[in-house]
Amino acid sequence: MTHPPFPPPSLSRRLLAWYRRAARPLPWRADRDPYRVWISEIMLQQTQVATVEAYFERFMVAFPTVGDLAAADESEVLRLWEGLGYYRRARQLHLAARQIASEHDGRFPDDGEAVRGLPGIGRYTAGAILSIAFDRREPILEANTVRLLSRLVAFRGNPHDAAGQKHLWQVAEEILPRKSVGEFNQALMELGSQLCTPRDPACDGCPLRMLCPTFAGGLQAVIPRAKVKPRIEAVRQAAVVVRRADRRVLLMQHGEGERWAGLWDFPRIELGDERGAALGRRIGDAMRDEFAVNVAPGEHLATMRHSVTRFRITLECYAAECVDGRKAGKVNGGNGRTVERRVRWCAAAEVEKLPLNTTGRKISRLLLTTGRNGAGENARRAR
Repeated sequence: MTHPPFPPPSLSRRLLAWYRRAARPLPWRADRDPYRVWISEIMLQQTQVATVEAYFERFMVAFPTVGDLAAADESEVLRLWEGLGYYRRARQLHLAARQIASEHDGRFPDDGEAVRGLPGIGRYTAGAILSIAFDRREPILEANTVRLLSRLVAFRGNPHDAAGQKHLWQVAEEILPRKSVGEFNQALMELGSQLCTPRDPACDGCPLRMLCPTFAGGLQAVIPRAKVKPRIEAVRQAAVVVRRADRRVLLMQHGEGERWAGLWDFPRIELGDERGAALGRRIGDAMRDEFAVNVAPGEHLATMRHSVTRFRITLECYAAECVDGRKAGKVNGGNGRTVERRVRWCAAAEVEKLPLNTTGRKISRLLLTTGRNGAGENARRAR
């Protein structure tokens, strides 16, 4: 029995013709500047296109060149990244810009080894930059193309384990055309994002449907194999808004290795099932032991719920008055942690300029708009 050739000769022609008609006019597609391609690819990791567009344009205004990004302070970079999440991306982006400035005369390298040697750039990101900016014959594999290629070859294995990834990387390399590689790779991602969706793919509009064995067999609901979802762990924390008599509030900076490394936040402490007086004692003890500040715990301000990776966090926000304690400096994290954190007292205007995580920014805005009073209203707004 003979098998049709793979890839089918018409695959790239069909895909590119569709892309040239249907491609969205995204800001990073305006040219092939490797700096802009790089910034967009880092921002798009685990983030929706609709979210990234405004961030990308603001970032380009603030840092139009690699040199501008390299010369910036890390806090400026994090402040502009605020709300995009996965902040390690921003810190590595900044480190990479400095490496480009010092080792490549401020020009984004076009050498594959040099690109892969930059912080935060793995195999996919390197392939995307090299193909889109320099039209190098480099394959790509990310969430959308994992799904698309799995269906295109009717791959029934696990696309997320080592064997599945190896197979799909091979497929991604085999289907590359001889020219227009960057456009082809963007077309793959566009097709996966816009038509070959996880549920109810729009096969009727797909330019590759007649080449797709998954479509022919009606297997779209089972290919690719679903990813096993991690077990969600519930976490309860408190954010403590500590005020001094001069109205400054205490902020801490998350240390190296922590989830929000480099970002500022209101002091956070882990909670168990404490309520009432026991909760007040827990807050007082933690602020003394972890932040070297004696406080008088006050009112409940708000409760916020958010998810980070496999954690569903309930964050209870409480006011507290500083009785006595440190002026500023560094502290070691509590609860058995040895990470070092900076702490400082800030006026409202200073808080606005610092990079905060999402919940920290919500708390700061809530305080700016309502002041000390209206705890009940604050709680309703934050829920």
